[in-house]
Amino acid sequence: MSAWQTAQLYRQDANSGHTLLTKEKREELLKPYIPPAPKSNAKRRPNKRQPLRDFLRSQIHLLIYNIMHAAFSLYIRLRQTYHVVLDRSFAILYYHHRAPELIRQDVQGLNRLPEHLSVILELKSEERGQAGLEKLMDDVAEISTWCTCVGIPMLSVYEKTGILKAYIPTAHRIVTRKMHSYFGQRVPSVQIRAPHVPSFLNGDGSDEADVSTSSSGYLSILLISAEDGRSTLVDLTKTLTEMSQRGKLSPNDVSLDLIDTEITESIMGEPDLLVLFGPHIALQGYPPWQVRLTEIFHVPDNAGVGYQTFLRALHSYAKASMKFGR
Repeated sequence: MSAWQTAQLYRQDANSGHTLLTKEKREELLKPYIPPAPKSNAKRRPNKRQPLRDFLRSQIHLLIYNIMHAAFSLYIRLRQTYHVVLDRSFAILYYHHRAPELIRQDVQGLNRLPEHLSVILELKSEERGQAGLEKLMDDVAEISTWCTCVGIPMLSVYEKTGILKAYIPTAHRIVTRKMHSYFGQRVPSVQIRAPHVPSFLNGDGSDEADVSTSSSGYLSILLISAEDGRSTLVDLTKTLTEMSQRGKLSPNDVSLDLIDTEITESIMGEPDLLVLFGPHIALQGYPPWQVRLTEIFHVPDNAGVGYQTFLRALHSYAKASMKFGR
């Protein structure tokens, strides 16, 4: 009987509820397709325990692990020491002394400066509270003053939780007070704003409105958070989809230029330089669309916001080669 006939006969028996063939007949049909059973007289090698060999193997593994752990720990310590010494050296050689002239002198030889500088700041869990918020605002004020001294007109500050958006007038007052410590009475105009929040300019209810200001410079500060990132892209996608379904927008009109224009108007444009002041490279949910061609600067094992990191970022940006995919 051929294999096809055997299969047909077995299917007929299965369709009839196995009443067509007996048990012995079914076993005879399937016997040619069943692999042979293992020989019962085959001898198996007994599994003997070797406690001494197992102990030596585990000790060798433990020794290798400890050596690797010690080598990596030594590397981390040496790297941290190197960066600490380097930061201290920069702090001695380059310190602003709250003098705009010295800051301008530090960047005088650079062939270009970013028009839009963005920074990522973090409100750490152990610093939450009034003290942590004050430190965060003081960092914003320091960076804002440095940008004004070197002539950067646009600064965007990313803080994941968005707590700074609830204290825009207070942040403006602290920034203005910090600039007074650098410039004296002739401070530049400062505007602080956030997406979908009214902007706050000099004189708009600020406590510093009675102090004479000058138009010697202008700085626009934008406060952004995680909600201005991926959620904005999702909302824009839903809006364009609804407009297309209602016939108000053709699918062929949806392009990268349109998306870029909408995001720029609702949030911000793409920054030229993004500076990370944390010890590790972590964007923390930074708006992804705005960093496609942005130069990102980071110093490993960095302790926090410092003038040395800011200055090194500007020097690195001036030396960077912008190829834009070419």
